[in-house]
Amino acid sequence: MGPQQDRSSSMANGTAAARSKEAKVVHYRECQRNHAASIGGHAVDGCREFMASGAEGTAAAMACAACGCHRSFHRREVEAGGDDDRDCSSTSTSTTSG
Repeated sequence: MGPQQDRSSSMANGTAAARSKEAKVVHYRECQRNHAASIGGHAVDGCREFMASGAEGTAAAMACAACGCHRSFHRREVEAGGDDDRDCSSTSTSTTSG
């Protein structure tokens, strides 16, 4: 048998440490559900922000109290908590000589 590993401190791909460093706040904004998709059109209901129908951790928390749609229909907006030095939208270019 192989050596035992402590799996509580890290995951195989190293994502456990990355999750604990960054505190992210997620907001669900306007509803983007297309109610006229079945007839080939485009019509949204005008719901401006997701409001949970029930308490956190229940099935009702996934439905919007304003429009009745599932939370996945609402635009997801993530706010990073703190400085994130891994910005993927960098405009700098690197050149190599050789």
